[in-house]
Amino acid sequence: MADLEKLVEELGQLTVLEAAELVKALEEKWGVSAAAPVAAVAAAAPAAAAEAEEEKTEFDVVLKDVGPKKINVIKVIRQLTNLGLVEAKGMAETPGSKVLSAVGKDAAEDAKAKLEEAGAVIELA
Repeated sequence: MADLEKLVEELGQLTVLEAAELVKALEEKWGVSAAAPVAAVAAAAPAAAAEAEEEKTEFDVVLKDVGPKKINVIKVIRQLTNLGLVEAKGMAETPGSKVLSAVGKDAAEDAKAKLEEAGAVIELA
């Protein structure tokens, strides 16, 4: 059996033209059509390009899950927000809570790293 990680790495280095040629060759060899997946990828590409053009400058740090170490997460929330114990505990117990709103990229990534180190699952929105 082929080394899948090596294969994935090699495929990731293909140019767009080489990838298109590979798709055609596989379609011919296996007698299948990759039209629907190619169309989905083609449709997603302009959306990705539009997002790249409008780079976000403000982020929300959203708590998705507190994880197994709730006390450590509450401590970090208190450090980041200056909330009291009751408010920080309430935030930690509410999935989807915004720990920080409309902060810069560096501050959001720093807060995410600290909260994840404490055991929480974080999303930047």
